Amino acid sequence: MSAQILNGTATAAAIKAELTQRVAVLKARGIIPGLGTILVGSDPGSTWYVGGKHKDCAQVGINSIRIDLPEDTTQEELLAKVAELNENPDCTGYIVQLPLPKHIDQDVVLEAMDPAKDADGLHPMNLGRLVANVNRPMTSPLPCTPKGCIELLTRHGIELSGKRVLVVGRGVTIGRPIGLLLTRRDVNATVVLAHTGTADLAAELAMADVVIAAAGQPHMIKAKDLLPGAIVLDVGVSRVNDENGKAVVTGDVEPAAAEVASWISPNPGGVGPMTRAMLLANVVESAERAAGL
Repeated sequence: MSAQILNGTATAAAIKAELTQRVAVLKARGIIPGLGTILVGSDPGSTWYVGGKHKDCAQVGINSIRIDLPEDTTQEELLAKVAELNENPDCTGYIVQLPLPKHIDQDVVLEAMDPAKDADGLHPMNLGRLVANVNRPMTSPLPCTPKGCIELLTRHGIELSGKRVLVVGRGVTIGRPIGLLLTRRDVNATVVLAHTGTADLAAELAMADVVIAAAGQPHMIKAKDLLPGAIVLDVGVSRVNDENGKAVVTGDVEPAAAEVASWISPNPGGVGPMTRAMLLANVVESAERAAGL
């Protein structure tokens, strides 16, 4: 029996409809949320992703400010653009698209951002607030992809409290911060983080009620290793060539996993749309906080 689908595209559409209403409330008070993006270079994936974010803004009524810079932009030039968005009242949240060129120190750039305008939720201060806050409601931006994973599960009626969640991959955008969200008291899951130092990944998979695969390794999660009935989120993204030599997006989970899992998110069409929706939510929430709503 095939797994039920965690449909991120439909869920994100519902969230956008809700955000459109919240934006209308803000506009009635003379406040227009604005998303800024800074893109350095012309990586096809990053260019496509940034373009999608601006299309999303138009759908929900958010203004957008797009700054595209050449590959050879210096760190000082990039920091000047970050400072511009920090000071721009029309920008209520923004992102610096990652990865950055190797000659730019990513950490220096992220730390220069105004934490209140951190639409990705990856500023060290915001991550630190997440570490420190286990019980109280969060009043700072949350990392978009982890937030999107939990929202996708919640909106499909999946209860995470008491479940054993295996996160595969320790990247800063997903693997490391998602455990902080999952172990907050309002979620209350038990989390195991697997990575290249994990001695027996198959044994961990066999015990996991929920698997969040975020390693960026094509089809590394095998159906035979999964606990029957597991809930599987395929988050990692790789580009591989199909039989015609065309580059296609591929996830971390092999297709046969759908015959073992009870729920599975497709890739593409699962967590990706949720990440974009959570980015918009962070921008709207930032505007609401600034307005005292």
